[in-house]
This record gives sequence, structure tokens and C-alpha cells, in this order.
Amino acid sequence: MQTSKMRQAMTARVERGEFPGIVTLVARGDDVRVETIGSTAFDGGVPMRRDTVFRIASMTKPVLAAATMILVEDDVIDLEEPIHKLLPELAGQRVLARIDGPLEETVPAHRPVTVEDLLSFRNGFGTLIEPTFDPPFPIVRAAAELELELGPPTPRTPHDPDEWIRRFATLPLMYQPGERWQYNVGTLILGVLLARAARQPLGDLLRERLFEPLGMTGTGYWLPAERAAELPAHYLTDPATDKLTEQLTSPPELWSSPPVFPSGSGGLVSTVDEFLSFARMLRHRGVHGGTRLLSEQSVELMTTNRLTPEQIATGGMLLSGSGWGLGMAVIVTPQAPATSPGQYGWSGGYGTTWFNDPHEDLTAIAMTQVSDFLWSGALDEFRQAAYS
Repeated sequence: MQTSKMRQAMTARVERGEFPGIVTLVARGDDVRVETIGSTAFDGGVPMRRDTVFRIASMTKPVLAAATMILVEDDVIDLEEPIHKLLPELAGQRVLARIDGPLEETVPAHRPVTVEDLLSFRNGFGTLIEPTFDPPFPIVRAAAELELELGPPTPRTPHDPDEWIRRFATLPLMYQPGERWQYNVGTLILGVLLARAARQPLGDLLRERLFEPLGMTGTGYWLPAERAAELPAHYLTDPATDKLTEQLTSPPELWSSPPVFPSGSGGLVSTVDEFLSFARMLRHRGVHGGTRLLSEQSVELMTTNRLTPEQIATGGMLLSGSGWGLGMAVIVTPQAPATSPGQYGWSGGYGTTWFNDPHEDLTAIAMTQVSDFLWSGALDEFRQAAYS
């Protein structure tokens, strides 16, 4: 049976000390199977529960994409419109003459950055992965000095959305709009843009247009103090010692009040069942409980690859050969185990993952708070067990 295989595989990893605990959910049609294994911390944790809340990091991105499409359907924004219409600070942004060159050496942009560029991560600015992650180029150093915090979800930027965008606007783009796929920064900019377009804070927009209609009452940018205190500890292997080490940059108290900058790239917390509501709405092509939240066309756009083969190739280990739709990865040609064309979803850097397989009517979600889950082989084993 599928549940026993999942339970067996994940329990073995917990017993080996790879992570203190995990919650998995596999849904096929109306059949939903949940496994809660282990506890929330290696020392002094409580048992994992079905309603344990997790920092979902980059699983925020597909949620933001859905909110964007809702505003597109409302005719509040347009996928093709230049982003400087709503973010005038970014008007006239130029492009580095060469990626490792001085900030003063720039050329004009061939065209404006559009809303779709932000969603498809072809906005000309994002994570650099060559020759290393965040190489010490002038553009990388300048962004760091501005405290924009363009990479992992912690540390958080101290700037509110208006100040953040003002500071970002002082930098040139890394590449021409539309040229390359670059991770993460597009959805940071998009979060600011959506709040301006909707004339309300991003958290309120997501709550009113997605979380309340989907019954995701515990999903958001912050939690009541007693609920925040239940967040599992976050672990990551320290390269210096090669030991799993608790990370203290995202303590529970950080999540007990609204953030200064609600991150469209990685700021949400959720549970497996609440994220299932969102995933199922996409699997049902925009419908939840008989109510249409998104048009079929919007879901189609979100879950169809937008990248060229060359853009996929230069996405490196972040894309791992996947394509990219709007706010999420889309499998074009299977690379990893248990992947098939048309499957879509994404993972979060704290150790969470989700995918839908529309051909199998399948949704699979796993939540830990051990980042190593994503590259230790556990993620591949989870995917295989979800199909078994």
C-alpha cells in the first residue's frame, strides 16, 4: 500500500537522524492520505501533527502567481504591461554592459520589463549561479549593501515595500528583459506591484482573494504568538562541520507579528491540508468547492512552460532541467525520478515541497524544516513513494 511505503521510507530517514520529523500528504481524486512522522525538533520537540504549521518559503511563489492572475482577470493589471506604470521608480532602469562590470557601465534596456517577465523570472535581475552562487561582482555587492536581501527568506530586509523598491531602482539590471531565467527577485518586485495595484497590503490581498475563499485560515505572513511558538526548528548542514545544525535566523517570535516587507518570494507559513486546498484548486482548473476563483485559461498559463531550451539550460541546479510557467516549475522532459511531462509545482528552501500531476489526478506535499531534505535524496524518494 502507498501509505505504508511512504511511512516506511520517511520513518527510516527520521530514524537515521536526517530530519526530526515530517508531514506528508498524497491526494488522488478524493482519497487523501496523510502521514505524520517524528517530531518538530531533535531535542525537546513535540510530535508532528496534521495541522503543524511550517514556513513554506518559495512555495509562496505559486500563491503569488495565482493572486496576480486574479488581478489580471479583474482588469486591474495586464501581463504585458510595463511594470514602471505601477512602479514609476523603475522607469528608465538601464542594463549592465557586462555582468561582472562596474555599475556605471550600462546600456539602455531593449524593452521595458513586464508583469509576465516578473512571473517567468525573465525580468533581468535575480540570483547569479556562475561562477559561484552570489559571486563577488559589483552588482551583487551593491545589492547586499542596500540590504535588499534578494536571496534566502532570512535574514529579512528591514525596508518597507516603498523604500525597498526605491533602493532597488538605484541598481541597473543584470541582463536584458526577457533574456535569461534568474531566480527569486521577480516575485519580490511583483509583491510590491500587486499591493500597489490592489491598493492594499499584500497579506490582505492574499487573504481576501485566496486564503478565505479556499478555507486557508491559518496561512499567511504571521501567526498568533501561541501558534508561532509551535513552528518546528529549522536545520541545515553546516559545511564546516558536516553536521545538521539548528538555524536561528527564523525563530518563532519573528513570525508572531506582521513583517515590514511581506515577501512575495518566500514569506508564507501554511499546513499540508491548507496548501492542499490551493493545489487542488489548480488541479480542478481554477474551481474550489463549486466556486470559480481562476479561469481555466489562467491556470493553463501558470502551468505551461514559458522558457526556451537555452533558458532552461542556463537555469542550472535551481531549475534542474525543468521548465518554468508563471510562478512555478513545469516538467518538460523528465530528468529526476517520478517526474512526467505536465507535472508542475515547487519547493521551499526550509524543506517543503509540492507537485500536481494532472494526468494522474495526483497532488503530493511534504513538509519538514530541514533544508537538506531537498538535496539529500529524500525529496526523490518522497516523489517515488507518492506514485507507488
